[in-house]
Amino acid sequence: MSLVELIAQADDRGLAASGLACLDRCVPVLGGGDDLLRPLWARLAEGGDWGEALAGARSALAPADAGGPSDEVAALARRMLDAVPAAHSGPAVREWADGCSVAALQVHRLLDTTPWDGARPVSARREGRTDGMTPLVEAELRRQIQILELLANKGAGPAGGLRQALDVSLEGRRVLRAVVSRRARGAADG
Repeated sequence: MSLVELIAQADDRGLAASGLACLDRCVPVLGGGDDLLRPLWARLAEGGDWGEALAGARSALAPADAGGPSDEVAALARRMLDAVPAAHSGPAVREWADGCSVAALQVHRLLDTTPWDGARPVSARREGRTDGMTPLVEAELRRQIQILELLANKGAGPAGGLRQALDVSLEGRRVLRAVVSRRARGAADG
């Protein structure tokens, strides 16, 4: 099943976790720590309101001064954070999760050093046309699909699916943090 189809079939909780996972993996481009979004994950697991945790994350990731080569990357990640809906249910969650999916793939495309087959945008990759993808984008697409499949598996239980989704996201965040770090060292050396 394509990523687009998985998003279309996901329930509110799956959509909220999917969007949060995309944002979580992109936190390194905003300079955020690994535990920054943990309160949002906890509120999602408990089913409680995440307004206070969201305000804390937004405050901790205040916009930085513009001017670097990664401005576009940071702007995409910042838009994901700014667009988090006040509640993790309802129609706004579907739109946010879908937007986060595209933005996260775009962040990975912009950070990937492998030449990009520009004939197809990242949105086409979500529909299953994956030939010619770069390794970083391909890995992000796999993570997004895996997370939605984990959350759709009702046998894992509510906490189990979220825990597994968080683990997959953590792996992706480590990869992106390493990429961001390499780019920063390269910029400092150049």
